[in-house]
Amino acid sequence: MDEFRSKAGKKAVMVAILANCFLTVFNIIIGLLSGSYALISEGAHTLSDIVTSIVAYAGFKIGQKPADEEHPIGHGRAEAISGLIIVLFLAMVAYEIMSGAIVKILNPAAITIPNTLAAIMAFFGIIINYSVSEYIINIGKEIKSPAIIADGQHQKTDIFSSVAVLLGVIVSNIGYPILDPFIGLIIGFLILKTAYEIGKSNLDNIMGKVPSQEFIDRIKEIADNTPPAQEAHNIKVDYLGSYALVTLHVKLDGNLTLNETHEIVHQVQDNIIKEIPEVKYVMVHACPIGLQYDHDQEIDKY
Repeated sequence: MDEFRSKAGKKAVMVAILANCFLTVFNIIIGLLSGSYALISEGAHTLSDIVTSIVAYAGFKIGQKPADEEHPIGHGRAEAISGLIIVLFLAMVAYEIMSGAIVKILNPAAITIPNTLAAIMAFFGIIINYSVSEYIINIGKEIKSPAIIADGQHQKTDIFSSVAVLLGVIVSNIGYPILDPFIGLIIGFLILKTAYEIGKSNLDNIMGKVPSQEFIDRIKEIADNTPPAQEAHNIKVDYLGSYALVTLHVKLDGNLTLNETHEIVHQVQDNIIKEIPEVKYVMVHACPIGLQYDHDQEIDKY
């Protein structure tokens, strides 16, 4: 599984880098030739995509490292951290694009009307960005990688940017050239929106946000179907990048020996890890059937 994740993650990043190298070069060159500030802004955006793809892959590779003495539960949070670094890059790119657009809006004499070359490049940008972003996001979801998903979401903003550039070129040639820098401003806002969404998702991962109820129900179902364990409860999940840690309580007959209890809780742990690949570590606490106590208190009082 780890080898598959590594190969898939590397493939996603290489596709992203190659596509963005092509888009960066042609967006900037054609933007300069056609006089489209919006297309030049999009070129700066795709240039940042190359950097963020490298950052995403670095986080992915570090997150793949096995546990060691200093990191007993692995390095998984490196993926979410790399996602936050991507947010910083996005914020810087958005600032540069938006500040340049505002300067042009305040000085309309500096605006040039983009020609049809810009429209053609924007059209190709829509096709390339859609194909690449869908490919990356699908791989990220398949291998449960927050870093790769974040990179794909970043790439997807370029679809809207390219659509905005295309519309801007058309309207500018109709007689409203002021729209070109406004499109650049819109691109900046789109980048900020993506930065917010990526940041929130990765912060939720780091902060241990509760997963879906379906995920909790699946853990309970597996535990309850491991006889004689029953009534799994107090289930807690903590994500570390692409994998999760799980703790839960199960009820067992209080007359079982310590050895029997030990075997059962380990069977529950093994079954959960086997059935849910993204779960790497499980800790099960056994509760005697019929015993009532408060799970929130530090020391159980009988």
